[in-house]
Amino acid sequence: MEGYAMPFQPRELFPDRSARDLFGAEIRRHREKADMSLRRLSEVLNYSKSHLARIEAAECLPYDDLPAKLDACFGTDGLFARLHAVAKNEPFPGKFRRVIEFEKQAVAIEQYSCATIPGLLQTPDLAKESLRCGNRHAPDAEIDALVKARIERQARLGEAKPPHCWFILDEAVLRRAAGGAEVMRRQMASLLKRGTQAHVTLQVLPFSAGQHAEAGGSLTLYTVPDAPKVAYEEGSRSGTIIEDREAVAELQANYDLLRAMALPPRDSEAVIRAAMEDWSSCQPPRT
Repeated sequence: MEGYAMPFQPRELFPDRSARDLFGAEIRRHREKADMSLRRLSEVLNYSKSHLARIEAAECLPYDDLPAKLDACFGTDGLFARLHAVAKNEPFPGKFRRVIEFEKQAVAIEQYSCATIPGLLQTPDLAKESLRCGNRHAPDAEIDALVKARIERQARLGEAKPPHCWFILDEAVLRRAAGGAEVMRRQMASLLKRGTQAHVTLQVLPFSAGQHAEAGGSLTLYTVPDAPKVAYEEGSRSGTIIEDREAVAELQANYDLLRAMALPPRDSEAVIRAAMEDWSSCQPPRT
C-alpha cells in the first residue's frame, strides 16, 4: 500500500546465548525503562546514534568509555563495565560464531571468494583495510580488535594437524586495490608462501572462465568429523549457514565445477606472481 511505512522492529536478542547479546539487551532494557529513544540516549551520552544502535543489536562492542557512561546514565553501579569485561572476549558477533566453530573443528575447508582475499589468507594490513571498508564509522580500537581476531584464526593453518584447505580465488581479488600497491604486493607474496604449504591448495579462477553459479559472493564448505558437511554463503552484508543435505550437495557440485574451471595450482602461482610484480612496479595491474 502506497505511503505505508512498516514500524521499526528492533533486532531480537538472546541474552542467554551470548555476552554480547546480554550487553545489548541490558542497554535496551534500561533505555526502555527510562523511556528513552536511541536518539535521546545518544544525545545524553554524546555518542554516535548509529554506533549505539549496532552495539544494542549485538553487532559490535564498544572499545572506549561507553560502559562507564552507561553506568553513570542509568545508575547501574558498574553493571555495564562488568558485562563489557566478559563480552569483549567474544570478538565475533553471534551470527558468525557458529561459522567460526565449524572452522575450528573442520578437517577440510573448501572456499571460493570472488570479492576479496579470504580472511584465513589475509595479511594484517589487508585485514585492516577490508574491515575498515566494511565498518567506516567504527572506532579504531574496534577495528584493531577485529583484525587481531581475524589473524588469530589463521593459527589453525599452522597447527600440527591442520585442516586441508582448498582456496579458489577469483582473479578480481588479485587485481582490486585495497590499501595501496605495497599492501597488495605483500598480500601477493603471502599468498605465494601459503601456497607452498602441503595442506593448502590455491587456484585462481581467471576472468576468461566467464559466468558461474557462485558469482557475486563467497562459498565455503566445511568437513567436520562425524557430522554432515556444512556450507556457508556470504555476501557483503549477510551470511547464511546451509545444513540441508540436498542444498549442500548442490553447492558442493557448484564448487567442484569451479575447481575444474580454475587454473591448475602451478599456473595459478604464475598469475599471483604476475600480480605481485604489477603491484611492485606501482603500475596499473594488467587485465
